[in-house]
Amino acid sequence: MAEDALRGGIDLGGTKIQAIVADSNNQVLGQARRPTPQKGGPPDVVAAMVEALEEAAEAAGVAPDTLEGIGVGAPGGIDDDAGTLARAGNLPGWRDPYPLAHELGDRFGAVVRLGNDVSVATDAEFHLGAAREFSSLLGVFWGTGVGGGIVLDGRQWSGRGTAGEIGHIPVRHHGLPCPCGRHGCVEAYAGRRAMEARAREAVDDGAKTVLFKIMEEKGRDRLTSGIWERAIERGDELAEKLIDDAIDAIGTGVASACNVLDPEAIIIGGGLGVRFGEPYARRISDAMMPHLFHDDDPPVIRVAELGDLGGALGAALLVA
Repeated sequence: MAEDALRGGIDLGGTKIQAIVADSNNQVLGQARRPTPQKGGPPDVVAAMVEALEEAAEAAGVAPDTLEGIGVGAPGGIDDDAGTLARAGNLPGWRDPYPLAHELGDRFGAVVRLGNDVSVATDAEFHLGAAREFSSLLGVFWGTGVGGGIVLDGRQWSGRGTAGEIGHIPVRHHGLPCPCGRHGCVEAYAGRRAMEARAREAVDDGAKTVLFKIMEEKGRDRLTSGIWERAIERGDELAEKLIDDAIDAIGTGVASACNVLDPEAIIIGGGLGVRFGEPYARRISDAMMPHLFHDDDPPVIRVAELGDLGGALGAALLVA
């Protein structure tokens, strides 16, 4: 790829689509955000991705067809060789393999590479963000779900394609149902979608909370990370209990992963992870300690530096 080539990066999530245009020095020249469609199917999501990248190109002052490569970080089953995405549970109607790379490549006339959304965000923190000094790390992205990414000896580790599923480490035997269909996973306690479902069940059982009042005040249709933060600031007992459960589950699950991988560092990202920041990263570290085998030498724990753009920057690195 030419030294002055421009690249597109798209972070495809269950709530938002973040698109950027970056130069060869990984400087973001333009960006745009669109809500992820909640109804329809893959063609509807792809249409929103196209609109977001076109808007980012306009913000950068370039024509969309001048991009030499486009990287996409997406949830679900990635087959980069085939250019398909499958089993994207947080996206509407997206189960069977869909030719995502072909669709975007035809539209923009560019090379398209696909990667797991959390893995590429972890890679961005490794190369450009909070983990630049380390050679091994575990990325933990706490948001709509709980995802993970792994870097070992300076290289991303994806196993047979699904390594890093921190959110689906079991932390409770016969525990709560998880969106994945299993029981007792980290995500069943810490994923924002699962936390909202638990909050609604508690309200149906008579619990009091300001969570849904804040949601109405903000004109939202779901409990965003900002709503959770405001509820905690107001001393809401239900919100505090559910966040406590989430931290305990993340700490237990991450400690289990550390006992196997022994990384130098843990990077906490995602909408909730970045929103709550350093104090809650320390709480996760404390929750890990009872479960760490080498508790006398725990890994360094940091909050992701790149914020909302980390996933899109990591996607753009796929075609660097």
